[in-house]
This record gives sequence, structure tokens and C-alpha cells, in this order.
Amino acid sequence: MSDLMSVPLLIAGGSGITPLVKDIGLCLVASAIFSLLFVRIRVPITAAFIFAGVLIGPIGLGLVTDQGTINTIANLGLTLLLFIIGLEINIKSLLASGKTLFISGLLQVPLTTAFGLGAFAVMGSTVVGASTGNYTVLYLGLACAFSSTLLVVKTLQSRLQLDTVDGRLCLGLLIFQDIWAIVVLALQPSLSNPDLGPILRTFAGIAIVVTVAVLLSTYVLPWAFRLVAKMPEVVVTLALGWCFGIGLLAAELTTILHTFGIDAELSVSMEMGALIAGTTIASFPYAHEVVAKVGNLRDFFITLFFVALGMGIPTPSGPSIVVGAIALAAVAIILRYLLFLPLFYVSGVDQRHSVTSATKLAQVSEFALVIAYLGLGLGHISQEVGSIIIFAFVLTAVVTPAMFTAAEPIHSALGPLLSRIGVKPPRESSGEAGSQMTPRVAFLGLHRVASSLLYDLSKEYPDLMTQTLVVDFNVETHDAVRQLGAHAHYGDVSNPDTLINTGVDAAEVVISSVSDDLLQGITNAQIAREIRRMNPSALIIVNAVRTSDIKQMYMAGADYVYMARTETSHGLVPAISAALNGEMAEFRDQRAQERGELSERDELLD
Repeated sequence: MSDLMSVPLLIAGGSGITPLVKDIGLCLVASAIFSLLFVRIRVPITAAFIFAGVLIGPIGLGLVTDQGTINTIANLGLTLLLFIIGLEINIKSLLASGKTLFISGLLQVPLTTAFGLGAFAVMGSTVVGASTGNYTVLYLGLACAFSSTLLVVKTLQSRLQLDTVDGRLCLGLLIFQDIWAIVVLALQPSLSNPDLGPILRTFAGIAIVVTVAVLLSTYVLPWAFRLVAKMPEVVVTLALGWCFGIGLLAAELTTILHTFGIDAELSVSMEMGALIAGTTIASFPYAHEVVAKVGNLRDFFITLFFVALGMGIPTPSGPSIVVGAIALAAVAIILRYLLFLPLFYVSGVDQRHSVTSATKLAQVSEFALVIAYLGLGLGHISQEVGSIIIFAFVLTAVVTPAMFTAAEPIHSALGPLLSRIGVKPPRESSGEAGSQMTPRVAFLGLHRVASSLLYDLSKEYPDLMTQTLVVDFNVETHDAVRQLGAHAHYGDVSNPDTLINTGVDAAEVVISSVSDDLLQGITNAQIAREIRRMNPSALIIVNAVRTSDIKQMYMAGADYVYMARTETSHGLVPAISAALNGEMAEFRDQRAQERGELSERDELLD
């Protein structure tokens, strides 16, 4: 009792800070300082966290030197990080993936690992110095196989590309990579004893944990979350309790089984348990709410994990770590073009998106850091190899924004070479749009707005469909366009030759509904100017993002400029008026009669 009474006195006196709290505080202060600096110079924040760890760690200022504290911080961050990653792995969506993602997702990780392993086996000690060992080349090969979910998703979001073809391809492949990472994490403890027995016991333990987690998440958790749904702080507590509860079940599975008289040694790590905890509730309706609530804690624990990695970097004994990191980053990027690109293409992705998607996935993953961190704990690799993987992650993180920007130019440079070796852009089928058909209406690009327009035009003016042309890169939608009766043509709307060859130069109405945020290599104002030059009589409709762009678009030759947000506003003001007047039910019925139920629209893009 006296110990409990002393806690507030220690806090009041300012002399009761524990070493762990002090070290976590130093981590956060250093992270904040480096974050400000790295935001200023436009370098990914994860690199800032690692450098913050280097600064306050043993090889820096030596403010945090206790290895036990460093491991505690890293384990805490890693557990929550894997729980959040698990929440983003929707097995139902994965099983519903098309042929493209299924083939690429199944083959990409094992093939990339094998090629990476072979590359580093050839390089040998030239790259990794004296750190070569039984598992070094395997871990370096694995580091090449995974792309960074954190970096890719954040960059796609900032560039408004999540809902593009590249965005969907990248996200789909990243989910498959996460599944492969689960397999790697499950096999890791058995690498030093690769007999079938330990491996089967590991998977048996995982199966038990998954079964318990699925049963609880199906029959208990929905009731629990509904009970606390209106108390956000309790939702967070419940989510964290679920994470660590399943994590502890996994870590103590052998002890629990012994308690029930079952003599079985089934080892599952707490980190694996946290990943299972997230995955088993990812497809349930309340998963998004959990992500939203726990997401506020995600950045905190990500910070701790990356700072701890930085603190664990040893003092460099020579240039081998830098040389190894550069080699690893280079091999990882090169394998995107040697493996990711052909896998995408063989599974049905067109040449352009195969190149641009592979380019945007060209980085070492945070999962590689997780695997390396656990490999260090298992004694599979040395601190030097762990440092090589960390620095390769930093290098590829720094160049990721540039790789996104360079994706289109890289395709332009590689396109002719790829065509010569057989990776050719799609050809139009016989009878398709082009010189054989002069369209009345031409859509430049097919995105959400164009999808809705085509649906409404097909209902109100069905005869117009045979005189409608869509020019777009996404060949996956072309068959659906043709089913509406319209013509689809693969092409680059920024290329004047494409516009002439497809017949856009003779169309009566030309519509560019894709916003400047999503267009690559051209703007709506430039499209209006080019169309007006080649087709003086066309009526040109373009899409503005900012009101300040509208005057420039009219000067460039546009006949009508619209803004998606103002069109939405015009549609919602009557709804707000109906709500204020207590007429919402009548308003909904009227809109449904006039336009049909929104839920029943069968558009090209959902």
C-alpha cells in the first residue's frame, strides 16, 4: 500500500521517472525534431524515425543504451504494427481477386526471393562483407521480395491515385505480399531446425490460434463492439485487448495446452498472434471502425518500432554496410522490372500499367525490417546484415516519390524495347474504333465520372452508344464498354497521334472527365488546346479541379468547364432543403422515380 501511495508523490516531486518512460520520451522528442526536418526536405517520415534512433542510440549521443529497453520498445511497436497490418488484410477480397492479381500474387514473392537469393549468392562477401552465413543471402533475398505498404499507400493517397489502375494493382499485390509475409513469419523460427516436425508443430499452433480467434471474432466480438460502439475510448481499449489477448494466447499456447493435460510443444510468437488478431476481424463490418480508432495509435507504435531499429544499428566497421545497402536497393529495384513487370503482363495487365505499377512498388518493405528484426533475435543474421536491410529501406524510401514521378517517363523509355522483345501494347480487335468509325461523342479517359456518364447515356440515349468512343489505358474495362455498344480504344490521351488515329479529331463532342490530379503528362487545359487545334468544330468539355483553372481552360478552347464538387453541391442542396423541411422521404422517392435507385446502377466502375 505504501508503494502505491508513493506514486503520486514521486510524480509531484519530479524524481520518479522510470528508465523505460524516459527512453520512450527521448524517442518521441527525437522523432518530432527529425520529422520537422524531413518534412521540410520532403523525405519520407519513416526515414526520420530511423535517423532519430541512430542519434539517441549507442552509436549516436548514447542517450539510450540499454538493449533491454530498446528491445522492449521495438517489441511493443512491432506487435501493434502487425495488428494494424492484419486489419488491412481482407481474405474475402483476396479470394475475389481476378486472374491478374491471383497469378502475380502467388508467384511474385517466391520468384523474387529466389532471384534475389541467387544474386547475393553470386555477389557473396563482396557485398555483405564478413557477414555471410547460412541465412544471410536468404534474408537479403526476402528483403527484395516485399514492397512497402506504408510508403506506397501513403504516396498513392497523397497523389489521389488509390482508385486508378496502378493503385488497384499495387494494393492488390501488397495484400498478397502480406499473406506471404505471414508464411515467412510462421517458418522463421524453424529455419535453424528445418525438420518437418517443428514446421508442422508451428503451423498446428497457428491453426489453433486462428480457430480460437475466428470463433471469438464471429460469436463474441460483434456483441462486444456493439456494446461499446458509442464510447470511442472503450473501442480502442477493446481493440488493444483483442490484439494482446490473441498475442498472449499464441505466446503461451504450449503452457495453456499443458494446463489442459495436452503434452504438445506448439510455439507461436506474440507478433504472429497480433497479426492473426487483426486478420480475423478484417472482413467484419466493424473492422473499419477499429482501424479508424486504433489508427490514431498506429503512428505512435510505428514511431517506436522504427526508432528502436535505428537505435539497434551498430557502429559501422567500414564501408561494407553502405555498399551492401546500395547493392540491396539496386537489386530490389531491378527485380521489379525483371519479375514484377513480366508477371503483371503475363497475367493480363497491359504494357504501360505493367511498367508503371512495377516502378511504384520499387522499395524495400517495412515487412523486410520486421523479418530482419526477428532474424536478429533468432540469431540467423548479424547486426551488420540487419543494418544493411535498414539502410536499403531508407534509400528506397527516399527515392519512392521520385519513382512515382518517373513511372510514366520510364514507360516511355522502355516501351519501344519492350515491344521489340514481345511485351507489346494492346492491339485493337477487328472492327474496333479508329479510322473505321467517326464518333459523335469521344471520352478521353475512363474514370468514375465517365463511368456514370456512360451508364446514363446508355439508358437515355441507347442509339448514341454505337457512335461513342472511349480512349483509355485500362484494357480491363474495354469489354464492358463494348457490351454497352460503345467503342473502346487503348491509347495515351496525351499523344496527339493517338487522338488522330482513334477518330477523336473528327468527333462532335469530346469529353475529358479525368481530373488533373489523375492525368499523367498532360492537363485538361492542354487537352482542350490540342483538341481545338486538330478539331476546330468540336464541342469540348473538360474537368477543372480549382476555380482558378477555369478561365485558362476556356482560353485554351474549351466550350464547357465543369467541376465535380460543384455538380455534387448542386445535387445535394435540394436534399438538404428537403431534410430541413421534413420532406426527406418524399425527396428520396422522387429521386428514385426520376433516376432509379443508386444501389441498382450497374456501372462499369463500382
